[in-house]
Amino acid sequence: MENFRNYYDILGIPTDATSEEIKKEFRRLARKYHPDVNPGDATAEEKFKDINEAHEVLSDPSRRSQYDQFSRFLKKKGTSRPSAKTASVRNAFSRNGTNRTGTQEVDYDQFGDFNSFVDQLLGRRQSSRTATATQGSSVRVNSSDAYKPGGSKTAYTVNSRPTPKDIEARLTLPLEKAYLGGLERIRLEDGRSLEVELPAGMVTGQRVRLKGQGIAGGSLFLVITVAPHAFFKLEESDIVCQIPVTPAEAVLGGPIEIPTLDGRVKINVPPGVRFGQRLRLANKGYPIDGERGDQLVEILVVIPKEISPTVRELYEKLREIDDFHPRRDLLI
Repeated sequence: MENFRNYYDILGIPTDATSEEIKKEFRRLARKYHPDVNPGDATAEEKFKDINEAHEVLSDPSRRSQYDQFSRFLKKKGTSRPSAKTASVRNAFSRNGTNRTGTQEVDYDQFGDFNSFVDQLLGRRQSSRTATATQGSSVRVNSSDAYKPGGSKTAYTVNSRPTPKDIEARLTLPLEKAYLGGLERIRLEDGRSLEVELPAGMVTGQRVRLKGQGIAGGSLFLVITVAPHAFFKLEESDIVCQIPVTPAEAVLGGPIEIPTLDGRVKINVPPGVRFGQRLRLANKGYPIDGERGDQLVEILVVIPKEISPTVRELYEKLREIDDFHPRRDLLI
């Protein structure tokens, strides 16, 4: 059949793959062919669309069953257009998208090409392949208007097409989520729930486009806000944090452990470090426009409010033998 697409080959999985295997391979391929990773690459963009469509069908048990039955029917009849004979299909999907048990007769002759079959399968009434996310996202939408197989055909006549309209929605993310990206489930004001594949390294004000999720087929733009963090502070592509050290650590120096966005790492504090001095961790900052900044560690020398008698005795002895006089050179 014209335009037939083998979704199992597209995802590189066997026909008996589990739901978890489908999800895992989809995420791997989506990251590889994402438009943000391949800017201006039309081939990668088309591959990305095919991957999303394959996942949208195979991740839903009802749609997958319908697709498998149709594929077997085509295999028996060859890849040419099938005759007017029908095939029995089990677990067809209802108008509400839920499974039902029973056998339904589906006249596959009604589908002029593979795209028309997929449009009915996904509840799409236009022949173009839609609901594919671009610019940093992929969307899985559960349609509430899916095709309901039956003994008769239904032809849709559209006298006028609404004008597509773009809409905006605001999404606030914690810094760690904005840094890592990944799947995020969002709920819109109109009640829809979408699962979005967000890119890594998002910044406040960035717009993530979800094609086909606006009004009448327009786009939905997610306007990103990165929430302030209690420990890390962004200074363009650099990340600043304050780390307290003891007076002994400040004088003697040595290794200490500090947090980063990639986990905890060890750094060496130089002997005699000053209060407020910044130590630089290369390439541990925030990635912006493909370039990652540094992490700046600001030293805070903290004086204990209470000390034990033993520590007090040592401080007293240190004061007696210490020849450091910071007020010796005062100008007055």
